[in-house]
Amino acid sequence: MTEGKTGWSKRTTAVHGGTRRSQYNEVSEAIFLTQGFVYDSAEQAEARFIESSRDEFIYARYGNPTVAMFEDRMAALEGAEDGFATASGMAAVNGALMSILKAGDHVVAGRALFGSCLYVLEDILARFGVEVTLVDGTDLDAWRAAVRPDTAVIFFESVSNPALEVIDIVGVSEIAHDVGALVVVDNVFATPVFSRAIDQGADVVVYSTTKHVDGQGRCLGGVVLGTQDYIRKTLEPYLKHTGGAMSPFNAWVMLKGLETMELRVKAQATSALEIARALEGHKKLARVIHPLLDSHPDKALAERQMIGGAGTVLSLDLAGGKDAAFRFLNALEIVLISNNLGDAKSIVTHPATTTHQRLPDDQKAQMGITPGLLRLSIGLEDTQDLIADLTQALNAA
Repeated sequence: MTEGKTGWSKRTTAVHGGTRRSQYNEVSEAIFLTQGFVYDSAEQAEARFIESSRDEFIYARYGNPTVAMFEDRMAALEGAEDGFATASGMAAVNGALMSILKAGDHVVAGRALFGSCLYVLEDILARFGVEVTLVDGTDLDAWRAAVRPDTAVIFFESVSNPALEVIDIVGVSEIAHDVGALVVVDNVFATPVFSRAIDQGADVVVYSTTKHVDGQGRCLGGVVLGTQDYIRKTLEPYLKHTGGAMSPFNAWVMLKGLETMELRVKAQATSALEIARALEGHKKLARVIHPLLDSHPDKALAERQMIGGAGTVLSLDLAGGKDAAFRFLNALEIVLISNNLGDAKSIVTHPATTTHQRLPDDQKAQMGITPGLLRLSIGLEDTQDLIADLTQALNAA
């Protein structure tokens, strides 16, 4: 059984880890919905600004008791020493990268990334003199060829968005560490439930907690997890001065989401695999992509790298291209057309015209984003109802 920092299982840690109680000894975590904090004396204020402990607070942009509970719980769940919660998943990605990098540094990244991650790498970092090399993340030889003595960061999605390639965390981490580079892993598709990224060599793990942690369509959020030195000495100064902190209310929602996350995600993942198997071979589909299908080239790696499942997402590639994909989308009755994932409601996205629409066609092709590709995030609806809805929509496509 995977253990948290306290010796509890992940499921127990997700409910109880990092709990702080006020003098009222409440059962449900308190929301400290405040911007600032009062000091008992001028001397105390001075001392706190010089150095504050984990339970001493100055300003909500710097830290907050509710947010600290969420950070500590996520760190315990992931097996990291510490964490810093952010306003969104992209604030987490941006903070993790920008806090480490400086002009003249080199980054090697998997080319199959969410569109906003590519924007940070190719547009924002380039403005500040950081060189970025994109590689086929499934090819360890490509990683070896790309790293250099000045490579500061290796960045990739452990399961790529939206083509669901599985990246070898152990193999890539060994290559990175040989040149002294930090490994930053976006672990959203693997989820905190199935992930072992820290154990497998990742130095920094990033989540959009909007997905799966909240998982019910309510709040944005993100978290960066790593060593205490990295979080408090490198990341925290960058984020607290640039304003990417999570709000206390959102942190409270995330804490409530963590209580049911394992139950939700395991049910969703079971349903996703059952749906993938049911749809594979349909005459309207060129392919069904799920890491645990026998047809997936990375199945053995997925089974080795993740415990108990491979996420809540599958992708469908309609043989008829964009027109067929749109007919399919417009025929759905249960599944919602949206651009989120990891939600209690099933959601489908057409990446080529939404999340990855700004990319040139050749880059889309390299990432496996065809005109007929659809990313399908499975929710908590009845599996057979979903199969029936998806089948009738395929027949209409």
